[in-house]
Amino acid sequence: MKFIHLSDLHLGKRLNEFSLIEDQEFVLQEIYSIISEEKPDFVIIAGDVYDKPVPSAEAVRLFDGFLTRVSERTEHIFVISGNHDSAERIAFGSHIMEKSGIHMSPVYDGNIVPMVLTDSYGEFNVYMLPFIKPVTVRRFFPDTAVESYTDAVNAAVDAMNADFDKRNIIITHQFVTGALKSDSEEISVGGTDNVDSSAFDGFDYVALGHIHSPQNVGSPRIRYCGTPLKYSFSEALQEKSVTVAEIREKGTLDIRTVPIMPRRDMRVLRGEFEYIASSECSSAGDRTDYIHAVLTDEEEIPEAMGRLRSVYPNIMSLEYDNRRTRSDHSVMAAAEAENKRPIELFEEFYSMSNGGEMSEQQHEYIQALIEKIWEGEE
Repeated sequence: MKFIHLSDLHLGKRLNEFSLIEDQEFVLQEIYSIISEEKPDFVIIAGDVYDKPVPSAEAVRLFDGFLTRVSERTEHIFVISGNHDSAERIAFGSHIMEKSGIHMSPVYDGNIVPMVLTDSYGEFNVYMLPFIKPVTVRRFFPDTAVESYTDAVNAAVDAMNADFDKRNIIITHQFVTGALKSDSEEISVGGTDNVDSSAFDGFDYVALGHIHSPQNVGSPRIRYCGTPLKYSFSEALQEKSVTVAEIREKGTLDIRTVPIMPRRDMRVLRGEFEYIASSECSSAGDRTDYIHAVLTDEEEIPEAMGRLRSVYPNIMSLEYDNRRTRSDHSVMAAAEAENKRPIELFEEFYSMSNGGEMSEQQHEYIQALIEKIWEGEE
């Protein structure tokens, strides 16, 4: 089975009061072209189809057109609801769309029946688990202790009674412990919504949504494909892509990515005002890109935003990085540190010291070390 893994379209999203609907329409056409070329057996959209529970009419029209076109290029499309979606709205019309091979996740009711596909290697089961919270799951399993997100997912997976001698994939939308976040995700303070990856033991592939950076979590079989567009300036250096995966006989998994080129890029420009406004800087990329400017001038520049907008019409935000702001940030950082988890503080320290993010292996090592130290204190 060959399939394409997508997630977190966030259709209808606005960023710094800029509507991204044109950019989303452009990138969906890019994805459609990739699907047409790859000819997958099915396509996955792992939650956060929309940016709001009540999406705009133009966002709904855009997704409707995309589903219609893609359904002509593949036999099956699997769509689940994410934390930004209304589960009821995603489920609407699912029985009718099922006849066209478009499978929309129902509102979670404690019972998940897989879609069974077949190929030359036998049966292939696809489980659709929409975004769930402990309170969502608890009422369906009154005799099971469901206190954490891991408990909730464990209860939901156990109830599936999956036959792991066969090939199984699960599509879900959760924050798996160890995943590296961006600034554009909604993650609970303190990591209370973490799900341990062991909850997905036995599945041949875990198609995740929720985290916007493309990455594997501990294993290639547990994967976030990431967003098709950059939704914060913390993602400016990322290369967005479509994940293409193939499972043949039990135990095989091939994964590769196909880059996506956006209509407009998202870039951070740093330097003194005169340099950023100069032709030397503006000619280094597309002036219509979305821009965040970091001015290093010691004195505030009058009407800096308006003046830069004449050079970069889609500049979104501006900040200063100088002696005064660094002093202010130090005071704010000290106040905010008390509300952050140890791993988050270490990530920030590592990034400041090394100018980049930790690798997955480094992250896992530090997390294990922190847990060992905390256990020793208890």
